[in-house]
Amino acid sequence: MSHRLVLACSLSALLGSVSAQAATVQVLVQGEAGQALADAVLLLEPVGGKPPALKPSAQVEIAQKGRRFVPTVTVVPVGTKVQFPNQDTVRHHVYSFSPAKKFELKLYVGRPENPVEFDRAGVVVLGCNIHDTMVGWVIVSDTPWYAKTPAAGRVTLTDVPPGAYLLRSWHPDLPAGSTGVEQPVTVGAADLALTARMPVK
Repeated sequence: MSHRLVLACSLSALLGSVSAQAATVQVLVQGEAGQALADAVLLLEPVGGKPPALKPSAQVEIAQKGRRFVPTVTVVPVGTKVQFPNQDTVRHHVYSFSPAKKFELKLYVGRPENPVEFDRAGVVVLGCNIHDTMVGWVIVSDTPWYAKTPAAGRVTLTDVPPGAYLLRSWHPDLPAGSTGVEQPVTVGAADLALTARMPVK
């Protein structure tokens, strides 16, 4: 057997071992009364370590439709470029003053020429300079273990290596400026089921 083949077999065994140790983390997000929360964002952040490099998502859109941002909450990995098509018959002026991303798309209809790149982790609040009731959020993640809850309030994060993490839970009904509710989590070789309770009515 050649040295190259031995190396390939060893690497394959190592990767298989790492994959076998990775766990699944299931999280149920609830409000103050124990109700399931939709549109909550979960971020599992390694403690004392750097998360793996992220690949930006492709073809992400946040439309303006019926004078609303659709979807209202979007979560993307760092480096993702987002299009903001205006599907209304009136013009919109989309902007954000959030520290994680400041940008402005001046009065337009249809599809802007260039997407907006979200290159810094954090919570980005969207607004329209013409229609004050329009509000949306982009949560930019620098960890690969993230998800947005459906109506049932439950999400599953897969391939999580053992270690210490901080589970950050965010919801649009939290006070303005909040980066989320934090709780420490230890992941072992076995799958894990958690409940994240948030101060949301």
